[in-house]
Amino acid sequence: MAKDGKVAAAVAKLKADGIQYVRFELPDLHGISRSKLVPIDFVESYARNGLNFYGGVIGLDTSSHVVPGTGLHEEISYADTMLFPDFDTLRKVPWAAATAKVICDVHMLSGEPVEASPRHVLRTLLGEAASLGFRVVMGHEFEFYLLDRETKEPLFGGTHIFNTMRNNYLDAIGRMLDHLRAVGIDVITHNCEYAPSQFEINFGPAVGLAAADKAFTFKNAVKELAHREGYLATFMSKPFAGSAGSGCHVHVSLLNDKNGANVFLDTKDKDGLSAVARSVTAGILRHANAMMPLIGPTPNCYHRLKPHTFAPSNISWGIEDRTAFVRTKATRDKATHHEMRGASGISNPYLSAAAVLAAGLLGIKGKLKLQPQSKGPSEEDSAHQKLPRSLEEALDHLEADKAMCGMLGKPFVKLFTTVKRHELARFRSHVTDWERNEYLEVH
Repeated sequence: MAKDGKVAAAVAKLKADGIQYVRFELPDLHGISRSKLVPIDFVESYARNGLNFYGGVIGLDTSSHVVPGTGLHEEISYADTMLFPDFDTLRKVPWAAATAKVICDVHMLSGEPVEASPRHVLRTLLGEAASLGFRVVMGHEFEFYLLDRETKEPLFGGTHIFNTMRNNYLDAIGRMLDHLRAVGIDVITHNCEYAPSQFEINFGPAVGLAAADKAFTFKNAVKELAHREGYLATFMSKPFAGSAGSGCHVHVSLLNDKNGANVFLDTKDKDGLSAVARSVTAGILRHANAMMPLIGPTPNCYHRLKPHTFAPSNISWGIEDRTAFVRTKATRDKATHHEMRGASGISNPYLSAAAVLAAGLLGIKGKLKLQPQSKGPSEEDSAHQKLPRSLEEALDHLEADKAMCGMLGKPFVKLFTTVKRHELARFRSHVTDWERNEYLEVH
């Protein structure tokens, strides 16, 4: 909850800047922005006292269906919760007149935080890292498709990765980049990706919660801006069977909280990697199966994880190995970090960050030793365990991994697994076009 002085100063600045409306945004379980628009005259009151918001929003599935048994619906008589803005996230919305946005934390009416909230889960893990003497640097790297809004088909054909003409195929892309930078996304590169109409816009890392907040803003801004331009942007992992999947690479390093040094770096090591860096990777590999539902939260995500697609298919690591689950950037300088490549573009940035951090911290606490990397691409090494092939299998692994569940917290694990099993029941009850085309006539 914001302090009174901070609230007053923030609202005064908004009024001085001519802001008339503020979006109070809540990141939901899926990383989607759920919000209420508040006129400026009411912002200060809601910031101090909380903005009433249906408490079950975090317990909705991907179609916004109420999911029983999450702890946030019938168990509390469908009561409200309260949103409190985090004014460190306050930004002007450059594409909406006289409008600003702020990311909120969600609390029960009694005042306690909603422990199952993804933002709360990540904040708690960052506190755990701080107790060990670390600040966490993270960055998210997303791929997405930009499609015709009516047909939902690509805007051009062929495979043209980095093709300059395709990079700038639409005037809308330039306008989107300008708006992203204006809302606080520090864009560092933009290019078309490996599939028709697929793109990647990269932005810089950040320390702590700000990293996931920036990724949350990025994804929701891309969706909104594409819609305003007349297109559909999708971070769906595998929208087309014959085209590349859209991933999210999560980058992480740890800083010494006292002097700011990168604790992953050891210039005396043959690879330039510290024991901490190796333990973090070992933790991620040990708990990779349990991480999978958080970084691959839909059945569709598992179509992406195949060999020879620049996506990992097994539990492995390697220095500069694009086929590995963890690609280590052993640059022998302060930029040394790990890149976890298993996440889907559809993943919630708070949860992909939480998964990496929880597993990495378990590796540090257990002083886990890292196995040798493969000679050659990891995907060619049959010694490595395969990643889960389905969301069902991944959820089983999460529920069986008591250490990971302990790091994530019982309320979150209950909420997440309940919602995901509900979605899976809906998915498994659906008769697909493939089934009809394959069986209807021949049988």
